[in-house]
Formats: sequence, structure tokens, C-alpha cells
Amino acid sequence: MSQAFEPYIPASKKIREFTFRATFLGLIFGFMFAVANAYLALKIGQTVSASIPAAIMSMGLMKVLFRNSTILENNIVQTIATIGEALAAGVVFTIPALFILGDHLSIGRIFLLSALGGVLGILFMIPMRRFIIVEEHGKLPFPEGTACAEILKAGEKSGKAAIMALWGVLASVGYKLCTNVFFIWKETPSWSFPFFQRATFSIDTTPALLGVGYIIGARITAIMFAGGITAWWMIIPLIKMFSHDNTPIYPADIPVIQMSSDQIWSNYVRYIGAGTVAVGGLLSLLRIGPLLYKTVHTSIKELFSGFTARSHVKRTEKDISMAWLIVGSVAIILTLWLFPGFPMNFLTIVLLVVLAFFFVAVTSLTVGLVGSSSNPVSGMVITTVLLTCIIFVLLGWTDRIYLLSSLTMGCVACVAICLGGTTSQDLKAGFLLGATPRSQQIAEILGVIIPSIALGYTIYILNAAYQIGSPQMPAPQATLMAIIAQGILEGSLPYTLVGIGVVIGIVAALLRIPILPFALGLYLPLSLTTAIMIGGIAKEIVNRNTSSELSQERGMLLASGIIGGAAITGILTAFLTISGIIPPDKQALLPDWTSLLFFLLLGGGLAFFTLYRQKESRYH
Repeated sequence: MSQAFEPYIPASKKIREFTFRATFLGLIFGFMFAVANAYLALKIGQTVSASIPAAIMSMGLMKVLFRNSTILENNIVQTIATIGEALAAGVVFTIPALFILGDHLSIGRIFLLSALGGVLGILFMIPMRRFIIVEEHGKLPFPEGTACAEILKAGEKSGKAAIMALWGVLASVGYKLCTNVFFIWKETPSWSFPFFQRATFSIDTTPALLGVGYIIGARITAIMFAGGITAWWMIIPLIKMFSHDNTPIYPADIPVIQMSSDQIWSNYVRYIGAGTVAVGGLLSLLRIGPLLYKTVHTSIKELFSGFTARSHVKRTEKDISMAWLIVGSVAIILTLWLFPGFPMNFLTIVLLVVLAFFFVAVTSLTVGLVGSSSNPVSGMVITTVLLTCIIFVLLGWTDRIYLLSSLTMGCVACVAICLGGTTSQDLKAGFLLGATPRSQQIAEILGVIIPSIALGYTIYILNAAYQIGSPQMPAPQATLMAIIAQGILEGSLPYTLVGIGVVIGIVAALLRIPILPFALGLYLPLSLTTAIMIGGIAKEIVNRNTSSELSQERGMLLASGIIGGAAITGILTAFLTISGIIPPDKQALLPDWTSLLFFLLLGGGLAFFTLYRQKESRYH
């Protein structure tokens, strides 16, 4: 099928592609998406795909700034922009685990781990491109990559595309100023129900959560909320109801009757969620087993022919040389092994190479099948850390240095996995458009640098203001990594609770319920899943009233703007807090019920302006 395929720009035609202006704009977008998604990942343990918003915003801005911009330049912009989102996920899912365990990495070390892991993931994906993207064309849908290509092919849009996102940013910034700077209404109102074992209902009215819920849609947000309801209105009340004495129950060190709902969730329920997440990740791997074997086999053959010259290669088939791939990968691996301050021995490096290469192949396939938003990265990283810790225990390596070593290795592997999936989507869009793969691959490597610097500062600022691991900044994925690694190496993991989570995951699989969203709902505070569900309801209102492509694009841009505005304002507010300019918390002027009201109005406004019909039939 690939031989008969003709891209939008034929291989024989050369137009502007990898230009300075496209690279510069992509780096700016990459920085923005990295900061916004770092905030989201620390807040709710999830990021949102940057591909489609970046493609739309690129088309709008490039048209306004440079009338003679080309479709392949716009593709370079969105290619670089998506690196920021993927890098944020890889870093923030793992690095904060070391903070939680008391090892505060320097910003320089965070930069090296994220940059080296990112480049490694891009390089590992290159030998897989020809099989996964070219030979499997028509079999693997690549939802985001295909959507980006269609958006870019649809025509050059006017600046109104970028303006829609700007309206979302302004609305979000105004809302955050009211809650976090002027304290007009409370950001996280909560209500307790004494008649129901003091079960609580709370909602975190952060605008970013509304945007996330809108983007991922009503079905997934409902499943996440169902997981939250199961944890907070079923499991926690049951634990309270059957606990009447003053004997502490492991792993807690105080009696259950003295605990709040938050303490019960922290000591018991999140271990159940961890078991459910692990099941979801492992089942995802089993589903793609046969195709995974073929991918790895083909990729290894490509690597062994790395120094074989390939002459007369068409422009649309030119990758970074396999020779450079091998040299670059070896250089990165040696740096990670020999650089002072990285606690990784030879065995850890071997495990890193094997598991990272394997899971880059896995993630490249899963994003091709279900897209980036549904890609079970956390399951792959949990498996990586789990296997590493089990091997360490079998060897008798249980000292603290090996705990830090396993999580440091997990960080590099997670970044590589995230970048492998993003690279796959970007190269698929380029394949459909007729881009030069080598140009995209080099652009992605350049796109790693600025987000890698920005993420270290972002983590430090948010940790100083809110403390990573607290209810305000729970960092769920990183907390989970710390729990698993520390529990296995110290022999303190409550296996019964994890086993209950495994059983719940199996039951969900038998009922054909998407396991990972449900598990994330179990694992997150209810206040977050409630807010996300409001965004999903807004999306459902839009879907029930229109199927217009224009409305869908408008909603995506508004939601992306809301996320970006809230994240940037949240980080600036954190900086003002640690500088002593504003207090970390203060009594709100208005009662709690107004917080819920204003958040519902914001969600209603998102749906209304998405459905609002402008005079123009299109942005262009």
C-alpha cells in the first residue's frame, strides 16, 4: 500500500520546510505547552495532546506573520511544539518522585536527564518509522497525526484561529486572579456529609481542569468520575464503617477512626488505584503482542545495517543516518553511566537500554492504534520501575542508592517513551503531507532543549509554593512511582491493597470498561475528577447541538487557551507566593457555593462560545 501512496507534497517537489522562522515559532510553542502540561501533570497526573492546537495556531500565526509560509513549515512548527508536551509528561511523571523521597535534583541534572532521555527516545523511534508508519499505512490510524495533516491541508487560516485561543487564555487568567490573587471566591470548596460516614464532596475549580475535561470528552471524564465516586463514596465510607477500635491498620500509623477522608485515601485507597493502573498497562501490552514482535524484529535488523549506505533515496524517505543513530545512542548511554551524580551502575544502564527500546516500540504502536491521549505511558513506566526493583531485590540491592537509581532510570525511560510516541504521531503527519523525515527528526531534537531547561524551573517553583505531593499539587504519577519503588525495595508495599486494585482492574476489563481512566479516578482526589467531568459535560452539550467542524475547532482552541492561561497564571502565582508578595491562602470573600456557581458559569461559557455562530463560515 505504501508504494502506491502519494503524499500531499510529492517527493519530487521541494518547498521551504526546515526554516529559522518555523523553528523559532515552534520553540516558543514548545515552551508554552511544556509549562502548561507540567502544571497539569503535577495537578492531575495527565497531560493533553498539543498536536492539534499547535497545528491550528501555527496556521493562524504563520499566515499573519509570513504571507508566503508553506504547509511544510507549519508542519515543522507543530512538530517542535508537541515535543514540549511530551517532555513535560516524561519529566513530571517521574522526577517529582525523587523530590518526594528527599532527593532534590538540581536544575542542571533535571535538564540532562530530560534532554538525554528525550533525544534517546527520538533516536530509538527512527528505525521503526519505515515499518510502523510506511508499511503499516492504512492499518494504524494514528488519530492525532492524521488529524494534524488534515488540518494543515485544509488551508491556511487567518489570525482568528489564534484569537480564539487568546480569548480562552484571557478568561482563564481573569478567573485565576479572582481565586488565587484577590481571593474573591475559594478555589477548592468542600462539603461534608455526616450522615454518610462524613463522606466529602469537593471540586477544584481550576480552569485548566475544565479545559482538560472538554478535550478528553464526556465518556472518559465520566469513567474517571466513576472511579472517584467508587473511591470516595464507596470504599472510604466502608473502611470507616467497619473500623471501630483504636488499633492502627497497616500501612497507616494512626487508627482509622481518627482519620479524615483524605488520610484514608492517602494510606489505603491510592495503593488500590496503583494495582488497577498496573493491570491497565499490562493488558494494553498484551493486546498488541504480535505486532510488537514484528516491530522490534524489523527495528533490530535496521540497526544492524546502520552503516550500510543507501543511495538514490527519495526526499520523503530520508531519515537521520542509522550510523548517527548508533553513535548518538551510545554517547547518551555512556554519559548517563559515567556522568558524576547519576546513581546508575552498569546493570541499570543495560536495563534502561533494553526496556526503553522495547517500550518505545510499544508506545509507537499504541499511539498508532488509540492516539496519544489514551496511550498508557504510566503503565509502561510502572512496569519498568517494577522490573528494575524486583531485580535489585533478588540481587540483594536494597540500599537507598538503588532506590534512587531505579527512579532515575525510570525518569530517562519515561521521557524516552513519551518522546517515542510523540515522534511517531509527528512523523505520520509528515508522511501524509510529504515532509522530509530527517528534517522533522532534527527539528524534534532541537525542540528538546528549551523545554528541558524550563521544566526544572517549573518543578522548583511549584514545589516551593505548594509542595509536591500535597493535596494542592499531588503529582499522582510521581507519587505512585515513589510508592512502588520504595515499597518493593524496603519490603513495605501493602500487597493486599495492591492486589485488591488488581482484582478491580480485572473486573473492569471483563466489563469492557477502559481501565486506565477508571484507575486514575480511583487514584486522584475527588475534587479533581469532579472538575474534569464538568468540562466533559460542556463537550457533550456541544456535541449534542452541532457536528460542525468549525465549532469543534473553536472549542478545541478555547479549551487549549483556558488550559494554557490557567497553567501560566498558576506558575506566576506560585512565584509570587514564594516571594511573599501574596499569601499562600486566605479566607475568600464569598461563600463556598459561589465557587461552584462561577465554575459552572465558566463551563457554560465555554459551551456557549463554542456553539456561537460567527458570520464567517470558516476561519479562512
